[in-house]
Amino acid sequence: MDLRLAAYAVCIEDGRLLLAHAVKPDGEQVWTLPGGQVEGGEDPVDAVVREVAEETGLDAEVVRILGVDSRTVPAAERHVAGRPALHNVGVFYRVRITGGRMRPEPNGETAESVWTPLADVPALRRSSLVDVGLALERDAPASGHVPPVPLGGLVEH
Repeated sequence: MDLRLAAYAVCIEDGRLLLAHAVKPDGEQVWTLPGGQVEGGEDPVDAVVREVAEETGLDAEVVRILGVDSRTVPAAERHVAGRPALHNVGVFYRVRITGGRMRPEPNGETAESVWTPLADVPALRRSSLVDVGLALERDAPASGHVPPVPLGGLVEH
């Protein structure tokens, strides 16, 4: 089983959520939160700030930790065929944008980033990470953990 530690940004301003339009290895596109893998020796706080900058062109600062999500993606549901199951541990942070200029990720997996009205998010084809991040922000559970997000319809791994 593969193990991935990742950091994700939940950035809400004026009733809008910052989303990244990710292009998966199979060419499929899905909306997700800015964020990604924590590099070896990197602090997750530094990783989420780096990922926001890489994917969106925006500068961010961490306001607070929201929680941690742990999920397993079965091998058959991975986007790259032949890979084993994936255990993804995601650390979610509330972030605030401090500057920069929105742009696509150069030579990356993010085609574009947009500010999306919160009311429009349920109608988007999106990663379950979006729903996890919004639930952590909305519910502020003392445990820092929310129940698994059901997959299906517009919500996927």
